[in-house]
Amino acid sequence: MTAASMKREYGPTLGQLLAPRWHAASRLARAAVIAAAVGLAAALVAAGLTLENASFSHGGSVPFSFSYRDLYRVAPDPGGYVKVQSRWSDGALKYSYAVDPLRLPVYSGELLGEIPLFAVGFIHTLSERYRGFELRGEGKTRVNNVLSGYQVLFTANVEGRRMYGRDVLLLPERAGVREGVVVAMLTSPMATTQVRSPREVGEAGVLLRPLKTFAFG
Repeated sequence: MTAASMKREYGPTLGQLLAPRWHAASRLARAAVIAAAVGLAAALVAAGLTLENASFSHGGSVPFSFSYRDLYRVAPDPGGYVKVQSRWSDGALKYSYAVDPLRLPVYSGELLGEIPLFAVGFIHTLSERYRGFELRGEGKTRVNNVLSGYQVLFTANVEGRRMYGRDVLLLPERAGVREGVVVAMLTSPMATTQVRSPREVGEAGVLLRPLKTFAFG
């Protein structure tokens, strides 16, 4: 196909304007411009990739998976399965989503009766782990259309900054189950206006996707 010629009143083009300077430039200057253009193109591609959805799958005795976006893999805490985070430009923590193992002691009766008892010790552990820990609530919660769990809501100082915290205890729904996971989420109060309390962590903002897509199996 032959390109349509541009009408004279619409010219000259940017290429026509820059051509004399390009031809007059030294080889070194041209090479520098080309290298800068290649670097810019690579940066744009990398930026585009960070906007795409990523996923994580774990096997073993408690297989699970979830997808996430605008979060980056970091080393999990000792004994943990996985952690993804995002940080402010100054390096301060903005969002954190971690999945750690959970194992209940031997119990009789229903799981719904055992979880609140287990949560007593779990909350005590959180209070020792975080400075300035303040319990803001606990109880049964619906994670998505398939899973229900038990949540612990709190605020605490993490890396010197105040954070909203929401830990969700999740176990596959079957009789006598003892192995599951703890989904541990942290959100900076400044991260989004949609999250104004620990109860809203994972219900809006960047942590919505990994929590709502979490699945066993």
